[in-house]
Amino acid sequence: MSFATALALFAAVLVAAPIAAHLLRRRRADEKLFPPAALVPATPPTARKRSSLEDRFLFGVRALSILALALLGATPFVKCNRLSLTRQSGASVALAIIVDDSLSMRAKVTPDGDTTRFERAKRGAKELMAGLSAGDAVAIVMAGAPARVALAATTDFGSVNASIDSMEPSDRATDLDAAMRMAADLLKGLPQLDKRVVLLSDLADGTPAQSALTGSGDVTLWAPLPELEAKGESDCAVVRAERAGDRVRVRVVCTPVLSVAKPSESGVHTVAPVEGPSAGRSVEVRAAGRVLRSTQLSASVQTDEVTLDLPGDTANQTLTVALTGKDAIAEDDQAPVSALGAKLRVALVVDPAAVHVETGGAPPVEQALSALALDAESRPLPTVPDHAEELSGYGALLIDDAPGLTPEMRRAVSQWVEKGGVVFLTLGPKAAAAPLGAGFDPLLAGVMHWGETPVPGIDPASFPLLGGSAITFADLSPSGRMTLAPETLQNADVLAKWKDGAPFLIRRPLGRGAVLALTLPLTTQESDIALRPAFLALLDRFVRIARARGGAARVDAGDAWTFDGVKEVKVARVGSKGPNDLIPIPLTELDQRLRATPPVAGVYDLVLDGEHETRVATVPEREIDLRPRALVQNARDSKLGGSAGQVDVSSQIALALLLLATLELGLRAYSKRAE
Repeated sequence: MSFATALALFAAVLVAAPIAAHLLRRRRADEKLFPPAALVPATPPTARKRSSLEDRFLFGVRALSILALALLGATPFVKCNRLSLTRQSGASVALAIIVDDSLSMRAKVTPDGDTTRFERAKRGAKELMAGLSAGDAVAIVMAGAPARVALAATTDFGSVNASIDSMEPSDRATDLDAAMRMAADLLKGLPQLDKRVVLLSDLADGTPAQSALTGSGDVTLWAPLPELEAKGESDCAVVRAERAGDRVRVRVVCTPVLSVAKPSESGVHTVAPVEGPSAGRSVEVRAAGRVLRSTQLSASVQTDEVTLDLPGDTANQTLTVALTGKDAIAEDDQAPVSALGAKLRVALVVDPAAVHVETGGAPPVEQALSALALDAESRPLPTVPDHAEELSGYGALLIDDAPGLTPEMRRAVSQWVEKGGVVFLTLGPKAAAAPLGAGFDPLLAGVMHWGETPVPGIDPASFPLLGGSAITFADLSPSGRMTLAPETLQNADVLAKWKDGAPFLIRRPLGRGAVLALTLPLTTQESDIALRPAFLALLDRFVRIARARGGAARVDAGDAWTFDGVKEVKVARVGSKGPNDLIPIPLTELDQRLRATPPVAGVYDLVLDGEHETRVATVPEREIDLRPRALVQNARDSKLGGSAGQVDVSSQIALALLLLATLELGLRAYSKRAE
């Protein structure tokens, strides 16, 4: 504290002056009539009331005036922890603010605090807006998976503030890579030279070992709030609870358990496990707040499958599963119990003799589905069923290079697809040589031709669904490929192309379901497509499409349900008060398809053309890993800005002082008039 500041603050001692003035003030004594006194001549009064503190309101105004005067002299600039940016030579800036609305942002900024990381991120965004001026541009991107643009680049700060105010936390996973790409794309072409991506996230995207996040080109990455960064806190979540008869199967996922090196007497370090977040915690099955069954969790477990037996009187009760104890995120400690069968079941019609690997084992597609751990159950089928009822238990069907389908097969598969199924057809030389009477209509119309590949390789830019892994298809050089007829492409979306522009992967809606067609078979004799990394991403996309169409009654929070061929759609989340407590979920339209995205985990009620369906959204498992992703070193450079801003409040204090002086004059005038 400087000498001038201390001297100005010392003026606050003068608050004793009004006290002394009010105590020394002497007023006339109260007069009382005494009848005999009328016979005595009047004399000047000499009695006075005893000194006391009078006109307390007036005294308060005078005391506040002196304190305000001292404050005005001591601190003309009052410091506060407000986030502000530093401009380059005073030039205007273009910001793309990424706000992470994933589940991990529900954790507290400090263990003993009440503010969540999401609330701090919103406040930080508002603080940044307060420091912007005319000529600046702002865009908003949400980092909860899937990453999405909340507001395109604009100079209308009112719209930006309204967008920030409307943000709500969710139970989504985190997709920082996609959010960074979107933010950088929004800044392209803007006239401002200073372009920045402002990252307001805890950096816990489930991939702590990935490369550090960085800017791109002329776009600078700035992470201005280090207090948001996750620190590997302990957390456990109930990600799934299914009922099968009189049993409930529960899946619990916890943050990874660390190990420490413990030296021994021989000098050899041994690895000792550290007690995990599941230590001392139990899983409970509850109904109407009453605990029905419970079991203890292991002390150090990352994933655990627990089965609990139910009493016999719970057939019509709404059940929930909850964890006892506390951890970093309370919202993921319980989940509703759904019916068994919510897992996506995928039927595979693959010829093991044609699709095999030299090391033996199951076909590559079956091994890939198992390795991806997509919470999907694959079942090999010897042939395509002739009746739609045989496919009713499946949400997805993959048929590899079938020599056409008989009329009975086509009718069964088309009826199943129209009710919401997704079929994935891989087309090869057998499909082109279908015998008389066999084909793929109405799944795929037209005549297909198998021939040599004129231009090898897939255009990665035409395959955005696979992200960065699409580059591994760039040099794909099969011995041949399928050429589709023009009528086959009618009402179909081309999802990927060969380098010569020919369709590589198409999607065609059929009723409430969809047909995917790949112009290559999975056989290793024709190509090595099934052995490339992008093939895993392709299968992942296939499973996601099947889930979105309703192939599974359970999806991760943030994954969308897609409704094709449905005239009336209503989606609502079942609230905490029971089945009648319905919270509507808005519908969106993308590529002329209605979609509904469950933002938080819970039970959802769907009405599709008058028919009710119950579906469940669960917590994404990868979001439970609270270890942070690395940042490029200069992302927290103080030259970009910081949280130690200064606000000039001297004018406000001076105005308050003027009002107090005016109020004092009014009170004095009123007091004299009253006397």
